[in-house]
Amino acid sequence: MEEYKVFDGKKLRYGYTTGSCATAAAKAATEMLLSRQILESISIETPKGVELFLTVEEIDLNDDFASCAIRKDAGDDPDDTNGILIFAKVKKSVGHDVKVHGGLGVGKVTKPGLACAVGEPAINPVPLKMIKNAVKQVSEKHGYLDGLSVTICAPEGVKIAPKTFNPRLGIIGGISILGTSGIVEPMSEKALVDTIYVEMNVQASKGNKDLLVFFGNYGQDFTKDQLGIDISNAVTCSNFVGELLDYAVFKEFESVLLIGHAGKLVKLAQGVMNTHSKYADCRTEILALEALLAGATVDVGQQIVKAPTTDEAFKILRNAKLAEKVLQAVTARIEFYMQQRVHSKLKTGAIIFSNTYGVLGETVHAQELVEKQKK
Repeated sequence: MEEYKVFDGKKLRYGYTTGSCATAAAKAATEMLLSRQILESISIETPKGVELFLTVEEIDLNDDFASCAIRKDAGDDPDDTNGILIFAKVKKSVGHDVKVHGGLGVGKVTKPGLACAVGEPAINPVPLKMIKNAVKQVSEKHGYLDGLSVTICAPEGVKIAPKTFNPRLGIIGGISILGTSGIVEPMSEKALVDTIYVEMNVQASKGNKDLLVFFGNYGQDFTKDQLGIDISNAVTCSNFVGELLDYAVFKEFESVLLIGHAGKLVKLAQGVMNTHSKYADCRTEILALEALLAGATVDVGQQIVKAPTTDEAFKILRNAKLAEKVLQAVTARIEFYMQQRVHSKLKTGAIIFSNTYGVLGETVHAQELVEKQKK
């Protein structure tokens, strides 16, 4: 993929996700199965709106099925899956639906609380939708009305999976098929921090004294759709909360409102200011600690610690009728550490949300800062 972003005179190349690879492989295999013609390349439209033209490899076409692969290209992002082949095998089936299965090297979900159900392959919702839509598009083009079975494989995923976060999440046997935009943006830490500073400089130059901040797409979508806040002047901090808060003090902003998914924001309650999983993962530990301090049994505490996601941890807290107390304690700790980082030189607020439960908690000044954003 020959698209770049430039920082400090360096070109950083974009890549594409495992979800885009699986989609392209499934689309190409379907086209070959129904047309009986070999393809050298295939194009797909990503959710980000970028059209990809990808080379088709490892083709196997016979009377019963078509199979092929797309090679993952992570661009200049350090990614363990870079260069591996993502396969799709497509065959005709009874009924009229497109059914997607996980094969060798695609992980299987064994714990509740993830985007995929227990027992299902770790193919996240956006890639799953992309795959089905691409296959249906080809079927309609050829006037094919019956069912199709699609199996996604990543043979090298078996060896790669232990290097990822999947074992902790209860995903066994392989990697996850991921991606919300279809595109991988290069993750040079200096480049990302520089981007944050540029965005903050723009807001400062416009006279904006009250900063609205998200970790990424989830926060933006939730804030716009559920909270009704205009996000046009927002800044994205990725994992770099500490750097953002430091620069907010330097640029003399008056307030920072951070709205984020619990999986990221809960880490701040332990003073973790870089929320990438490679630096720290204390989400369930802090929730279990606060639950025990609020009167939870040791058994409940152990269940929370072992929860694969914060959503599952909150489910346990709700069942134990401790969610409100725990979230009050967690948000108080988040406020403490944010204020500590800014040396009490500006007002801070945070809103924790979950895709399952909506708003889970907010710090003491959060609503005041929400009202500022609505003006």
